Amino acid sequence: GKAFSRSSRLVAHQRIHSGEGPHKCGECGKGFRVSSQLMVHQRLHSGEGPYECGECGKSFSLSSSLVRHQMIHTGERPYECGECGKGFRKNYQLIRHQMVHTGIRPYVCGECGKSFCDSTVLIMHRAMHTGECPYKCSECGKSFSQKSKLIVHRRVHTGERPYKCEECGKSFSVSSSIIAHKRIH
Repeated sequence: GKAFSRSSRLVAHQRIHSGEGPHKCGECGKGFRVSSQLMVHQRLHSGEGPYECGECGKSFSLSSSLVRHQMIHTGERPYECGECGKGFRKNYQLIRHQMVHTGIRPYVCGECGKSFCDSTVLIMHRAMHTGECPYKCSECGKSFSQKSKLIVHRRVHTGERPYKCEECGKSFSVSSSIIAHKRIH
C-alpha cells in the first residue's frame, strides 16, 4: 500500500478507488474529485457538445469522442487482427474481437446462462430479460434499451445523415445502409 503524511491525503487517495468525490452530479449522484471532471460528466446529461465534427456537424462532449467519431468518415482502422485481417478503430475492439478466434466468452448471463465475449453485450442482453428501456427520446417519448439505438432514432427527427457515399454523394442515417449501398458501385 501507499503511505501518506496526512489523513486528508489518504482520504483523497481512497476516493480514486471508491469512485467517491466531493463534487457530486445532481442528475445521477456520481462523485468526482475535481470540479472540471464533474463539468465534463454533466455534458452527458445535458447533451452539450462543444466538439463538433467538421464533416457532418455532429457534436460531442469529449474531444476524444470526436476523434473516434472522425474515423467513421476517414475509414481509419489502425488495429488489425493477425488471424483474419479485420481492422478496428480501437485496440480494445481488436482484443474483444480476438475472443471470436479463441472461443473465450467470460461474461455469462445469470438468467439464462448465455455467454458473451464482451461485458457491454451482456448488459444489453440482460435488458431483454428485464424489459428495461432507460434511453428515452425527448422528441417523441419512444424508449430504447441501448443508447446507440436512441442516437440512431433521433436522426428521424433531426434529418441527420452522417454517412455519405464518396462515389455518388448520397447520404444515409445509418452505417448499415451505406455499406449495403456501396455494394451497388
